Amino acid sequence: MNATIRSIDVGNSEQVIEFVWSDGLQTKLPLFGLRKNCPCVECRGGHDRMGTYELQLFFVDPLREYRILKAEVVGNHALKIHWDDGHTTGMYRWELLRSLCKAVEEARGKSGEDVQG
Repeated sequence: MNATIRSIDVGNSEQVIEFVWSDGLQTKLPLFGLRKNCPCVECRGGHDRMGTYELQLFFVDPLREYRILKAEVVGNHALKIHWDDGHTTGMYRWELLRSLCKAVEEARGKSGEDVQG
């Protein structure tokens, strides 16, 4: 993947985060699904579950709202999110975010569901 992030817009009130990629693609992810799919070892449930994600969590009615307190770019490879539940260890690599965005968009297209909550 050669595309990187051009801009990030956190929409806590809308419960989405929007990405504008360097190739012009604009995508949104629901905050609940993003938080529940945090890539850190603690959230994934151990090293043997690293790299596994639950796309269905982008389509469920959220059990709670999550807020992003801070989103910081780490180098030119990842986004570190500080969540309102105190969690700060997840590093979302650009490749992961792009693949999650693509998978959610494809699933939404097949099901006709609105992933924006």
